[in-house]
Amino acid sequence: MEDEHIRIDDLSAPLGSLLRCPTPSAFYALFDGHGGPDAAAYVKRHAIRFLFDDAKFPRASSEADKDFVESVENSVRQAFLLADLAMAEDCTVSSSSGTTALTALVFGRFLLVANAGDCRAVLCRKGKAVEMSQDHKPIHASERQRVEQCGGFVYDGYLNGVLSVTRALGDWDLKVPPQGSPSPLIAEPEFRHTILTEDDEFLIIGCDGIWDVMSSQYAVSVVRRGLRRHDDPQRCARELVMEALRLNTADNLTVVVVCFSETRRDRQQRPSLRCCKSLSAEALCNLRISLGNGDGDCL
Repeated sequence: MEDEHIRIDDLSAPLGSLLRCPTPSAFYALFDGHGGPDAAAYVKRHAIRFLFDDAKFPRASSEADKDFVESVENSVRQAFLLADLAMAEDCTVSSSSGTTALTALVFGRFLLVANAGDCRAVLCRKGKAVEMSQDHKPIHASERQRVEQCGGFVYDGYLNGVLSVTRALGDWDLKVPPQGSPSPLIAEPEFRHTILTEDDEFLIIGCDGIWDVMSSQYAVSVVRRGLRRHDDPQRCARELVMEALRLNTADNLTVVVVCFSETRRDRQQRPSLRCCKSLSAEALCNLRISLGNGDGDCL
């Protein structure tokens, strides 16, 4: 198990007056590590510094400000690249360790998702799945084309025959290209954003162990059905993980479910964050033991 995740439902708590952005504000992230736990643990440990300090996060009073949206994207992009370079220089992080990275920022009604790798964010809008990220897999045409233009190759679905993603932080033993050539493996994130409305119910963030065995719409249906039945996001995350197990997923599992609800005072304009829950592989092992469905070995 090499996953790490971040859940900050209220950014004003850790940042205080340093954060001057539309409210409510929140930050969620998922890091699916590979080649050891070093990279994922490092990025989680330093994420707040990279994003809100080193990258000089912008300030604004309104999420409708176009300059604010562009500035946020630039700051998040810089944070990804700073984290990537920092691992190259830190002797405590193995050069063969890497991690995918997916972040979700909420400022007022503005939701911004940045992704490098194959974790996925899916928004439920009136029961329909809206994908807020693209999986960066070597088999995808646009990523394969970029890889080949950089001198890399795809073999049996793997970048240079060894890695199942085309974008990741770390992995510096794979990022050192011939002199003068760009690396086929990059840390550059892709962005998707939206303005949340009363039609937006919840956001699912999951690692590829979930999406290997179910579609985005299937996952939305599982969570939506659970919320209608018991209104417990933590239980929904557990049910989503158990469903992935039932479908014979072969990878580790981490899920974050963020529910949105409307405030009475501003019903039409500003959904507020209600809760966020997650289920890690360690918790999954304990769950399987308690249910008598396993011997406790982590996926």
